[in-house]
Amino acid sequence: QVQLVESGGGLVQAGGSLRLSCAASGRTFMSYAMGWFRQAPGKEREFVAAISYSGGSTYYADSVKGRSTISRDNAKNTVYLQMNSLKPEDTAVYYCASRRAVIPARGIDEYDYWGQGTQVTVSS
Repeated sequence: QVQLVESGGGLVQAGGSLRLSCAASGRTFMSYAMGWFRQAPGKEREFVAAISYSGGSTYYADSVKGRSTISRDNAKNTVYLQMNSLKPEDTAVYYCASRRAVIPARGIDEYDYWGQGTQVTVSS
């Protein structure tokens, strides 16, 4: 069992930056790929970014590519999402997820464990 706890969300003005963190429990963290997803009000949950177990491979949604960076620190059992040049359309609850595989994935159904989410609000 893996437990995930997100932090770092908040209210920021358009053009600003935030760094989200996801702390994971369990010794298997370093064997699992990790992902970030988001869900805006009235919309379905969507993929944002993902990273392989080693950090050597990353995927991004087109909507955040070039503005966001996913990274991980296996010694700290933590994955990060650095978001820059934030836009009002980035407003959503951001979820961290892990999957019992070493390679990242974009599909929601490909992840096995989920955190509770952290709210990101970008004002115009």
